Amino acid sequence: MDLRRAGERYPGGEPGAGIETRHAFSFGPHYDPDNLRFGALIACNEERLAPGAGFDEHPHSHTEIVTWVIEGELTHRDSAGHESVVRPGDVQRLRAAAGVRHVERNAGPLPLAFVQMWLAPREPGGDPAYEIVRGIADSTPYAVPEAGAMLHVRRLSAGERTAVPDAGHAYVHVVRGGVSLAGAELGPGDAVRLTGEVGVEAVASTPAELLVWEMS
Repeated sequence: MDLRRAGERYPGGEPGAGIETRHAFSFGPHYDPDNLRFGALIACNEERLAPGAGFDEHPHSHTEIVTWVIEGELTHRDSAGHESVVRPGDVQRLRAAAGVRHVERNAGPLPLAFVQMWLAPREPGGDPAYEIVRGIADSTPYAVPEAGAMLHVRRLSAGERTAVPDAGHAYVHVVRGGVSLAGAELGPGDAVRLTGEVGVEAVASTPAELLVWEMS
């Protein structure tokens, strides 16, 4: 079990332009050879965009990009012709494949907060693809077969517990609230990386929301 606190994340973004980012993995100028990836996961970025702020068109390739909105609305547009507004409870995935460009903005009047997770596909290349699942339920895992991964959303009441999937690699990210996991108390932005663990449970100390990646 590898516990990473929210305060240990690498700062990024462009605060003067209304973009605040916290990176869980080695990213850009924050190069850490011991923290390049975990399982298929190569990025878990907490993003905050002020109204009107955003990321201008930029490229990606050979990456599965999964986005979870915490509050506000995210406007997405890509070079394959997809355009969507992503809201809390939706799962968005952009398969960059051999190459795609996209724009991400906060076009609304309220602050936007989201978690964006990048996964490395098992095979490079292919055609870009886009998918959005509206209002995903706790009981419906979201599969990313290209990366051998499954995303579980867990919304817990205080005192409620949930099992962490038994997997080669499991990554637990606390979106909101507090949970106890394997004796550690976790808060928003904290994450736990589990390798080959079985029988692990998370217990909510307050109403909580978790993103749990199950990977081979």
